[in-house]
Amino acid sequence: MKIVGAPINRTDGWAKVSGSARYSAEHQVAGLTCAWLVTSTIPSGRIKRVDTQEADKVPGLLLVITHENVLQLPKETKAGKLSPPIGRVLSLLQDAEVHYNNQPVAVVVAETLEAAREAASLLRIEYETAPARLNFEQAKQQVHPPEKVLTEKPDTRRGDLQAGLLSGSTSIDLTYRTPVEHHNPIEPHATIAAWEGEQLTLYDSTQYMKGVQKTVAATLGIEPEKLTVLCPYVGGGFGCKGSVWSHVVLAAMAAKMVDRPVKLVLDRPQMFGPVGQRPVTEQRMRHAAMHDGRLTASSHDTVAYTSMIEDWIEPCGLVTRMMYEVPNQETSHRLARMHLGTPTFMRAPGEASGSFALESSMDELAYELGIDPLQLRLQNYTERDPGKDLPYSSKSLRECYERGAERFGWSRRNPAPRSMREGDTLVGWGMATATYPTNRSQGKASATLHPDGRAVFRSSTQDLGTGTYTVMTQIAADALGVPVDRVEFELGNSQLPEAPVSGGSTTVASVGPAVQAAGHALRLKLAGIAIADEGSPLFGLLADEIDVHDGELFVRAEPSKREAMAAIVARHGGEPVEVEASADPGDTSEHYSMHAFGAVFVEVHVDELLGEVRVPRVVGVYGVGKLMNAKTGHSQLMGGIVGGLGMALFEETVFDLRNGRAVNGNLAEYHVPVNADIGHIEVEVVEEDDPHVNPLGAKGIGEIGITGVAAAVANAVYHATGKRIRSLPITLDKLL
Repeated sequence: MKIVGAPINRTDGWAKVSGSARYSAEHQVAGLTCAWLVTSTIPSGRIKRVDTQEADKVPGLLLVITHENVLQLPKETKAGKLSPPIGRVLSLLQDAEVHYNNQPVAVVVAETLEAAREAASLLRIEYETAPARLNFEQAKQQVHPPEKVLTEKPDTRRGDLQAGLLSGSTSIDLTYRTPVEHHNPIEPHATIAAWEGEQLTLYDSTQYMKGVQKTVAATLGIEPEKLTVLCPYVGGGFGCKGSVWSHVVLAAMAAKMVDRPVKLVLDRPQMFGPVGQRPVTEQRMRHAAMHDGRLTASSHDTVAYTSMIEDWIEPCGLVTRMMYEVPNQETSHRLARMHLGTPTFMRAPGEASGSFALESSMDELAYELGIDPLQLRLQNYTERDPGKDLPYSSKSLRECYERGAERFGWSRRNPAPRSMREGDTLVGWGMATATYPTNRSQGKASATLHPDGRAVFRSSTQDLGTGTYTVMTQIAADALGVPVDRVEFELGNSQLPEAPVSGGSTTVASVGPAVQAAGHALRLKLAGIAIADEGSPLFGLLADEIDVHDGELFVRAEPSKREAMAAIVARHGGEPVEVEASADPGDTSEHYSMHAFGAVFVEVHVDELLGEVRVPRVVGVYGVGKLMNAKTGHSQLMGGIVGGLGMALFEETVFDLRNGRAVNGNLAEYHVPVNADIGHIEVEVVEEDDPHVNPLGAKGIGEIGITGVAAAVANAVYHATGKRIRSLPITLDKLL
């Protein structure tokens, strides 16, 4: 592979900076109307009455849709639920019940956005309120286990935890907490729905077009073949666009009812509730270790909130099951129901929040033992996944520790809290381990060579801004053997060969091998045409005697005998040559545990009087298999680190405990890092060859960058101040 790995520029970069890239709400559809979503103002109860009298007077109003006049869905699909990550229990106005504040309760359709919004503001909705569970401290008094934690059991046990806790010379028993956080991509959720007879087209901002196609079709009771989903560009997702939410189906229903295309874009405050969030978690960590740091026991017990209408668990304990060598361990996950919207996947679900608790507790244990935090991790290093009892397909974590410590200057750290200063500023150094599983699903792709030499590869995947267009172009160029500027990669259409969700860092590992297989199949097909053609210099050869370079097939033993691929196509009728291929993960996961790993080192500066925390530098070193593009890969890992800094220091959704409304449900008051908050970030990727994860040897990098960062910051803050903050975010009030 010569092109794969090269730091080429984004193939979609010009479209984005020039404004020609169209996002879901920007597509031009004839006769388009605008819808405004109306959401509840109570957390629990039912709608008694909807008064539309004033709204009906607004010029341009077409329809007010409520539970009283909405399109009735087939009974078996009213919930709209398929298995996650595709499905959720949706709020589709099929009854008058209210389960959380900001739940969709009506849709207003008008000729213009302004008219729809004005009419929505004039609706008068009368509620019958019911008691609401809005306090997590109260909700956690009554918990239940989820059926599964992703694909694993909610609870695990190996060895004898109590015996292991008693046998250690030092033990800790601590609780950590993460708050509700919201994704807040730049592009809000947006859908345009257009019916043409029985055919439905959805322009939807999504991380899973095929999931939208299947879920909406099942919910409406139509055949999936009658529904096309288009999504050429996504303005960020981070997990919240991995599922189908209520507004997507409501847009389709509204378009059916008004018999015209409908555009529905969520207002920023409407992003806080009906489209998922990271849930509150409370994580109890227990560790015991011998005086030399060898763990004798560990446990990780998670309680997280879920909604009243659906179970969804933040899988915090999965990271503890596989990270360190420990003979006695238990993990558990429990859910507490609350009158809030259903949680969902948020960048590195489980690993981001779980690693905060695990890696903070390891730091605390290191201090109890008087051992360097890095040395404690090396003391419990394992080449085998102790939870699954499988070897890792590859693991370069030891090298990540060594390279990271060297680049950061870890050996110069004075371990005593409050021992390092720059003038009046307290300086702290902290570190943590990063990890994320290497996931893979079946993917399909097609490849077509045109007579002009242009190669077009297609798959129904998505580009969330992560560089999918670019990376797939590189893979295709290498696989077919043509220059990268002769390759086009098409995505964003559910009618293309099927691809999985762009979540769980799966896209490159799943779609990439399918694109590679399609390129190889197309090359082989072209070689077969030439071999059978008496007029070709390749006539009569065997396929394995032929190689490819720069768009030409040639004889290995006699390189001067060659023929351009385009010439082969042109001489045989001039019709494009096309193939389709698929790639399946097979049973590799039964033989290997597959993860990416990394080490994060952070320096913080804390104002001793004000408690203000600054992060002047971060060093992250990662082992992620074969990096597909050095430039976009660097950006992904850096972006993950920035997200981790947000998790550590800024992000928290605050709810009014009287009514369950997010009081900071906007970009003015929901704080995320900006340029001024970010110091110097160094990213390094170590060389790693993994022949088992997939044919490309690539591990997903979209999420590993955020893992470990929050813990590394918290550990650095303790080193600087001597104050241990176990509840995120680390704000100055907690340090004063």
